[in-house]
Amino acid sequence: MSDAPQPVLGVVITHGGAARGLVDAVARISGVDTDALIAISNDGLAPEALRERVDRAVGGRRAVLFTDLASGSCAVAGHLCCRGQGTRALVSGVNLPMLLDFVFHRDLELEPLVERLVEKGRESVRAVLPGDG
Repeated sequence: MSDAPQPVLGVVITHGGAARGLVDAVARISGVDTDALIAISNDGLAPEALRERVDRAVGGRRAVLFTDLASGSCAVAGHLCCRGQGTRALVSGVNLPMLLDFVFHRDLELEPLVERLVEKGRESVRAVLPGDG
């Protein structure tokens, strides 16, 4: 029996159907097992009810909670879920490159994983302005 920790779980918490779309896109692009990411929408849920849903989904596992915005009901629920937890981290401003990187590096320790994900997310944002060719 291995002493290796279970891979980190990803929970994508967004407004509307964005979480489902992101998780579906990651599965289609990566071919990675869909158990790596869970999509949760805030539709019809107050932050406390959303927190309860996330807590049930995560259980006692290590997890990165990804939210669409750094504020609002999804972020509030994410903060509540991470409070007092040494096994959960919150990353806001989720994007597809960040999630793709996540599914291939879930075996990392939480802190270096989160640092990596934030960097990958930032690196993926690009602009092409008029006249740039």
